[in-house]
Amino acid sequence: MIDEETRWIVEKIYELALLGNGSAKVTKLLIAEKIPTPGYLNYKRYGTFANIYADAPEEKSWSWTIAQVKSILRDETYIGNSIHYRETNVSFKNKHRVRKDKSEWLRIEGTHEPIISQSDFDKVQGQIASRRRERKDSTTQIFTGLVKCADCGWSLSFATKKQCKTPYSYFKCSRYSSLGKAYCSGHFIRYDTLYAYVLSRLQFWSGQAHMDEEKLLKKLLNASDRETGVIRKKQESNLKRAEKRKSEVDALFTRLYENWVAGRITEYNFNMLSAKYQDEQAQLDEQFKGLKAKLNETRQTVSDAEKWMSYVKEAAYPTELTASLLNTLIEKIVVHEADRHEDSTAEQEIEIYYRFIGKID
Repeated sequence: MIDEETRWIVEKIYELALLGNGSAKVTKLLIAEKIPTPGYLNYKRYGTFANIYADAPEEKSWSWTIAQVKSILRDETYIGNSIHYRETNVSFKNKHRVRKDKSEWLRIEGTHEPIISQSDFDKVQGQIASRRRERKDSTTQIFTGLVKCADCGWSLSFATKKQCKTPYSYFKCSRYSSLGKAYCSGHFIRYDTLYAYVLSRLQFWSGQAHMDEEKLLKKLLNASDRETGVIRKKQESNLKRAEKRKSEVDALFTRLYENWVAGRITEYNFNMLSAKYQDEQAQLDEQFKGLKAKLNETRQTVSDAEKWMSYVKEAAYPTELTASLLNTLIEKIVVHEADRHEDSTAEQEIEIYYRFIGKID
């Protein structure tokens, strides 16, 4: 069961990670904000770990480690899954525990209520997998993990061309670079070109959010907010009808049983009618689940659009791009191969898929 008093800590850790912060940065932020650690909370509640916390200085209560944060960010418990058999004994004689290979773990999905959504968890795992270390010049590539090839789906690798009068940085399909033209093409794009385009789009949407929130929300919902509202009302109406009919069938079944016990109907008629009502109950249960799922999906669409709009509004007409800003607002950037023209000009399509709402440009 979810601990309602402490779930906000898990949610905060994932929120910080989703904003583009690595485990080390998240750890620093937790310490700076004096967020209590799980060990300290256990000590305060149950007296465990007294040997660590009883006479320790106050700052020990929020002394997070990078390992703790990494463990939380990778733990499927928070999305409602249970993982068993992660460890085993060396042998029946040697009780020393060893870590088993992931292929040997037993994963059972949906065993309990989640704290973190599957989409947010997947996003964090993607960030962890694609995050690169700081480069030798003490800079970090802000587009890491976001720029993808339109044709093969691989990430575009970042490089700098220094063998020219004016050095410049660029992106190129990593599959093409490693396997050759038989597998893909270059999808070359200069860093400054991509930077300028993405910044202009975020500035545009930030301006739209400040000018007219309602208009922007309608656009984010594919310019059909009214239609979405109609669909939602229809789904709510169908759900109410299903709930009402289910209550009626339950009452009919109860009355049928009472009539059979009282001898007012034969056992044959009871069996026939009870089978009919049971079939209808099962159908209504399935219908109820389906309608509720669709209704939740519709509500989530509106919620996601509002969430993204609040984030882009907070950006307040950005003048520069940062890793945090990009990871907060953008899911991925898809780069197409450029079309070269005879007059030495070129056109290149760039698709931006925004977090929560997808492609809107």
